[in-house]
Amino acid sequence: MRTFGVEEELLIVDPESGMLLALADLMLPSLVPPKQQDATRVPAAGKPVHEGADFSYELKLEQIETQTHPCLEYTELLRQLRHGRGRADQAARAHGGRVAALATSPQGSATHLTPNPRYMTMQQRFGLTVRNQLTCGLHVHTFVESPEEGVAVMDRIRDKLAVLIALSANSPYWNGAETGFESYRTQAWNRWPGSGPTMIFGSLPIYRRVVTRLVESSVLMDEGMVYFDARLSRLHPTVEIRVADVCLRAEDSALIAVLVRALVESAAREWNDGVDPAPVPTLLLRMAAWQASNCGLRGELLDFGTFTPAPAADVVRALVGFVAPVLEEQGELELVREGVERILAEGTGSQLQRGPFRAGGLPAVVERAVELTTHGSVTEGRADDGSPLGRVRGA
Repeated sequence: MRTFGVEEELLIVDPESGMLLALADLMLPSLVPPKQQDATRVPAAGKPVHEGADFSYELKLEQIETQTHPCLEYTELLRQLRHGRGRADQAARAHGGRVAALATSPQGSATHLTPNPRYMTMQQRFGLTVRNQLTCGLHVHTFVESPEEGVAVMDRIRDKLAVLIALSANSPYWNGAETGFESYRTQAWNRWPGSGPTMIFGSLPIYRRVVTRLVESSVLMDEGMVYFDARLSRLHPTVEIRVADVCLRAEDSALIAVLVRALVESAAREWNDGVDPAPVPTLLLRMAAWQASNCGLRGELLDFGTFTPAPAADVVRALVGFVAPVLEEQGELELVREGVERILAEGTGSQLQRGPFRAGGLPAVVERAVELTTHGSVTEGRADDGSPLGRVRGA
């Protein structure tokens, strides 16, 4: 089984008003061991420079990123996700805030750029795009044997990634407004020039050539701004899938990570068996992503085989069916089937936000989001039931 890990971006909010709080610079020192704090003070790339960090800054001080270590199993990943959320929430509480796994902020308020030179240059270069940018994603890293395998995987999963947008949709509100979208984060994020679905590369040299040309264009500042839906990690031997909203429930994040790993494994096997990527035009992939962003699981998606409209539940179940052989080998098929049916029955994060909104408006949305974000979380190394929780090392 391939190792996998997750990065989750979380909002920092006032638990009563639901307004954003710029607390990341106050929270990080308590989340990083003292011997590592100097290395974690917003380096040029905006990330801690030491390896294995559990937390880092993001573009705005109103958000914080949690990172798991490499895992082999769903239960291990879920435990680390809850642990990270719990520790982040504990750090926020110390300064009067809480964390909320919302992909966009329901409440409108000013945001504050994390003070490092790269982000300041980005703001000068990209103007309103940076000033308005406050989105929280779920990024899944899955191990690949080589960069060549990674590119082959990206070529063979590109037609299925829109389904993950629908399954993770968790951003119906944006700065005080109803957006009309289930995943408005997808719309906001794709303002960046290096974002979105990609062509079929066909080989590692072509992938590298495309990335080099994008950077040489000077539209992108550096390779860190290559925000493809799926890309090779610059720091780890992984493919990084970046299409999903951060999920309200940690178990949904872990479920999507399991699906991603199965997609990566299935694609690698196709490559080894000489199966060519589906020749889907990139414009059709954009249509599929837009439809998933707009409708989530409430309407129709574009079927990843025919790219014609089909009921969302049918398309999601078809994706599970596609990766079922791998899931069954790894003992995860029933887990994924049950998790997907639960989301279809109970709703995505976007759907779960609408009930509190009808009852109490946007502050109620954030209040409920805080509760769901930290459900089952860990503080001070103990689970909610009081039992000890030891650190789980990644494989």
